[in-house]
Amino acid sequence: MSKQRLQANEQGHLVLDGVDATRLAQEYGTPLVVYDVAAIRRQIQEFRAAFTRSGLRYQISYASKAFAAVAMYQVIDEEGLHADVVSGGELYTALQAGFPVRDLSFHGNNKSLAELEMAVENHVGVIVLDNFHEIDLLKRVLETQNASCDVMLRLTPGITAHTHRYTQTGQVDSKFGFDVASGQATRALQAVLGIPQMNVIGIHAHIGSQIFGVTGFELLVRKLMAISAQWRDQLNFTPGILNLGGGFGIAYTAADDPLTPADFIQHITTTLRGLADHYQLPLPEVWIEPGRAIVGPAGYNLYTVGSRKDIPDLPAYLSVDGGMGDNIRPALYQAKYDAVLANKMDAPIHETVHLAGKFCESGDILIDQLALPQSESGDLIAVLDTGAYGYSMASNYNRNPRPAVVFVEDGQAKLVVRRETYADLVRLDARYE
Repeated sequence: MSKQRLQANEQGHLVLDGVDATRLAQEYGTPLVVYDVAAIRRQIQEFRAAFTRSGLRYQISYASKAFAAVAMYQVIDEEGLHADVVSGGELYTALQAGFPVRDLSFHGNNKSLAELEMAVENHVGVIVLDNFHEIDLLKRVLETQNASCDVMLRLTPGITAHTHRYTQTGQVDSKFGFDVASGQATRALQAVLGIPQMNVIGIHAHIGSQIFGVTGFELLVRKLMAISAQWRDQLNFTPGILNLGGGFGIAYTAADDPLTPADFIQHITTTLRGLADHYQLPLPEVWIEPGRAIVGPAGYNLYTVGSRKDIPDLPAYLSVDGGMGDNIRPALYQAKYDAVLANKMDAPIHETVHLAGKFCESGDILIDQLALPQSESGDLIAVLDTGAYGYSMASNYNRNPRPAVVFVEDGQAKLVVRRETYADLVRLDARYE
């Protein structure tokens, strides 16, 4: 997010959809995760408008792993979106939110028997098959429950996205999906077509995360349309849905230049229409799975400044009351963020510091080089664009409680995930006696 788009009140305090960030910190404590719900809704509407202009049949499926909570599923339901889950825990959370189960798809490279039983019992809309073991497990579950279900096949298309190697998922050497080049994908389709309880509605692929260019997605469409034509000719089967996954990048810093939903969808539409004509295939329904692109820019992590370490001729270390326990991405992916001094938005830039967390690791640096006004203990730092994968990947490392989560919209704040207590940390512990 551009700092120029941030709003401040007369007191020089950061304002999030009409709510003073310093008031949020006083009322709910820090560290605190805040979501601007209106920003979430605007991003969804931008994706929807771009697809509507394209004339394609489509489905926008929120990738729950970016941030899953009961309240989040409620917002997604209000916006009429599909959602995907990758674990029994995410599925359970969606069910607790009353999310329409027919609008859920279930991903994962190692779904357990219990998770598949849970999905089938609750009539999950579509199960995305990832490997041959899972085909066998799901067949057993369907036979035992005398049930049937819609499925997609996840393919490994052999496309490497230009992103961090930990977030590349479409290359041949990947733990996800049926490999296309070796013929695995075709064998998987043949196996599933022979199981009457499984109805194959489409194919799925995901090439990575935080992707800025459209080239990888265009190559993916070409690969999926080519295999669709091959399967039509060889097996008399044409996928009705192409699920292109997610991975759309967002602007964490001024150096990032992501595509807009309109740009991405226009490129995909042009490529898809040309290939449909070339292969004489009907235009498939297109699914995408944005997660980061929906919630990332809407999230803020609020921290209180604590200690400061000054070193001659080097940037100071400014420490806050959170860190890698509530946002491990800088340590794990070398992810870059920007931040502001939320209680002194009008103050001039004074220095560059290392924004350090409180966790007992040298790698617990939230932002390595951060330009800030003159700060002091008790000031409020707001790290921007933290809505994706921060809270989802949060931990109790060093036995620190996870932060609260607050939604703000139209000048109102609502606690949607309470702050953990020390008692919560030992709730599952058993004494050794």
